[in-house]
Amino acid sequence: MSQQDVGSDNNQDSTLLAAIDLGSNSFHMMLARLTQGELKPIDVMSEKVQLAAGLDANKELTEAAQERGLDCLSRFAQRIVSLPRSAVRIVGTNALREAKNAAVFMDKAEKILGTPLEIIAGREEARLIYLGVAHTLADDLGKRLVIDIGGGSTEFIIGERFEPQELESLHMGCVSYTKRFFPDGIISAERFQRAKTAAMQELLSIRNRYREQGWSSCVGSSGTIKAVRNALMSAGLSDESITAHALYKLQQRLLEFNSVDDIDIESIKPERRTVLPAGIAILSGILESLGIDKLDYSTGALREGLLYDTIGRLEHEDVRERTINALVARYHVNTERANKIEHTALLGWAQVKDDWGLERPIFHDMLSWASRTHQIGLTISHSQFHKHSAYLLQNSDLPGFTKRDQQLVASLARGHRRKFPKEEFKKLPKYLQEPYRRLCILLRISVLLHRSESTVRLPAIIFRAEDNQLRLRFPESWLQHNPLTTADLQQEAEHLKVIDYRLLIE
Repeated sequence: MSQQDVGSDNNQDSTLLAAIDLGSNSFHMMLARLTQGELKPIDVMSEKVQLAAGLDANKELTEAAQERGLDCLSRFAQRIVSLPRSAVRIVGTNALREAKNAAVFMDKAEKILGTPLEIIAGREEARLIYLGVAHTLADDLGKRLVIDIGGGSTEFIIGERFEPQELESLHMGCVSYTKRFFPDGIISAERFQRAKTAAMQELLSIRNRYREQGWSSCVGSSGTIKAVRNALMSAGLSDESITAHALYKLQQRLLEFNSVDDIDIESIKPERRTVLPAGIAILSGILESLGIDKLDYSTGALREGLLYDTIGRLEHEDVRERTINALVARYHVNTERANKIEHTALLGWAQVKDDWGLERPIFHDMLSWASRTHQIGLTISHSQFHKHSAYLLQNSDLPGFTKRDQQLVASLARGHRRKFPKEEFKKLPKYLQEPYRRLCILLRISVLLHRSESTVRLPAIIFRAEDNQLRLRFPESWLQHNPLTTADLQQEAEHLKVIDYRLLIE
């Protein structure tokens, strides 16, 4: 796919970006043009796919749900076909986090879109939502609480200006609660109360902590809160804000209808009726649990957050760098040694990237991050610390990283020493298995070369690669004067035979 600027206006300072959010209720796409640092939306598409409604009893997406999603994506694909991959971000949220067969859907989706699909963790979703909201509100001082009710989860963020301070994602959403409490569409006061009570029980895990933190303003985003706000405004129950009193009035109006098919509330679209009772029940439980009297609405949400996060990556303000630096500090990594390992690994990468197909910048970044974090497991135990490092990288909340990103960097940490864990790399997507085996080899070699932690600089080493072979060339007689390194490299050559790679040392 071409990397040229795709701006149709021939403005050399203009870049077209796209964000696609595969939500549990709706799929959204936004295209925007970045011109001289300013983001201007130029096209928005949204379809009610209700992916979460297609999760069966075994937590697998049904064929019908997958087809709904893929049909939608085939329409989205036409709008992004000419964009470079670095300009497109596609993320899946709670329904795909829950689905056991998410990988099957992802493979089909990626073939349609021509761009990798990322499944993001709940707290990463919350971070991106906050980023989208913060960029669409006035840059006021004071803490704000942001609430986003989705189809399968609800995110809660306390932050100030552009920095989130508390991030949570709870397992309640308008689609999942519709399946649970209104499966046949019948509306009753008893069902509504059960749904509201379930939401309040879910909120117990964060209620006290959030109320102690406090906030000076409260903002909601996305479809459910937008629909409630519009309904209140059209009914004359409030101005542009949602109040607890107005929401109660809307709830009473809702209970006048026997089923979702009967709902006749001005501004509520037909496709929103099915999930409206569950959405109002969740919102009612939130306002009561957190003591919220007034909730404003923001047009910004996850897709806007994705766009601004992409801008940060393009302008080298990548939140992932901050995350890695925080990990290094938290686990007291020996940064001097880690930096040396990183330097040598990246020197090797620069020499072999063309021959080994590792040209993409993300391969450079992953090798860099793994070099700096592969020792974090030492905080837990020196024994098998590479496994502890991998576990922490795989299971920690890492802002900016998708679940796949974490799996990939964890695979490098897991494989950086001792026997090569070939089975671990078979768990990666097929098209990434070979590149990450090769990145792991570079990390392993670098770790061995710095095993002694000597203050003496390494000599200039030439890395040459072709197919399943890596050749290391050292200055004359250097290996003779460093027998331990020679022995380590010979042992490494034996380890790499397990994955059918040859290490030649000269």
